[in-house]
Amino acid sequence: MALRAPPSQECALSIVVEDLSKRFSGFAALKGVSLEARPKEFLALLGPSGSGKTTLLRMIAGLDFPDSGRVLFDGADMTETPAAERRIGFVFQNYALFRHMTVADNIAFGLTVRKRRDRPGKADIARRVTELLDLIQLPEIAARYPAQLSGGQRQRVALARALAVEPQLLLLDEPFGALDAQVRKDLRRWLRQLHETMGLTSVIVTHDQEEALELADRVVVMSQGKIEQVGTPAEVYDSPATAFVSQFVGETNRLPVAVSGGRVAYAGMALAADAGGVSGDGELHFRPHQAEMAEPGEGTLAVRIDAVRPRGGGWRVEATTRDDPRPVEIDLREGQAVPHVGDDTAVRVRASRVYAV
Repeated sequence: MALRAPPSQECALSIVVEDLSKRFSGFAALKGVSLEARPKEFLALLGPSGSGKTTLLRMIAGLDFPDSGRVLFDGADMTETPAAERRIGFVFQNYALFRHMTVADNIAFGLTVRKRRDRPGKADIARRVTELLDLIQLPEIAARYPAQLSGGQRQRVALARALAVEPQLLLLDEPFGALDAQVRKDLRRWLRQLHETMGLTSVIVTHDQEEALELADRVVVMSQGKIEQVGTPAEVYDSPATAFVSQFVGETNRLPVAVSGGRVAYAGMALAADAGGVSGDGELHFRPHQAEMAEPGEGTLAVRIDAVRPRGGGWRVEATTRDDPRPVEIDLREGQAVPHVGDDTAVRVRASRVYAV
């Protein structure tokens, strides 16, 4: 069944946050964060626990307020405007459905509690609920209660309730955190399709890099209350701006190196790597697919093979060098020569980046 947007949906918002800062009991949750979400864009806030991503989302929603800085919707200053007046839909991690209400009543809740002058009539509310149940592809569950639904169904109902108020902005705080892997994957595809159909601006908070890279038009990587990088999924994965982004997004091998005059050396051995403007102590980062097995020689890493495991149409090889206990992981495609455990061999890095330490 194809998704269709309700005919009353309005244009999406542009969101700008300017130099937002926030402290909680002496802890700096946000440190001068500035960011823009473009109209109809799907933006992912990605980072570990404590990075500030949920605090930033709550500032955009009007559920928390900054110590300094501004939040703008289409150029209008909304910094002090409470959530109820921001025309947003918010989906919480725990769904926050009312257990004593039916699905239909849960979806209608945001409309029924409006002030009398803004509240639609009962027939209009019922029509809106029917539209949304069709939209989430669950028209048969209107009379059920949340306890009678699966986790995936409850998540869809929570989204329908957020959309009932016809928001121009949809905010989602780790909405799939409580679901198993396959349900998460199915709902991610569905949510992306829903976003495109509704024509909303959407912002999702997640610590799941796969989720962010699959869903978002752009990814905002956060750490310790600051933004490390903003870019498309390809930019963040293929060209990480900082060592943190390189480590957090995707799998990364890391080796200590010394850089002098543009020459990159590991344990005194020169490597075929771009110094990237670093001088002195550095750290060489490369993805498992950016390395290959090679004959020992100049510019290669001497390694011993510790494990070889099948991995999706190829092999994951784990090895260690003589000078560092951290494993080096290499992905080999099907058909490439596969080494044996215990082999002393070499690895050539085809692409890499050096970060200063």
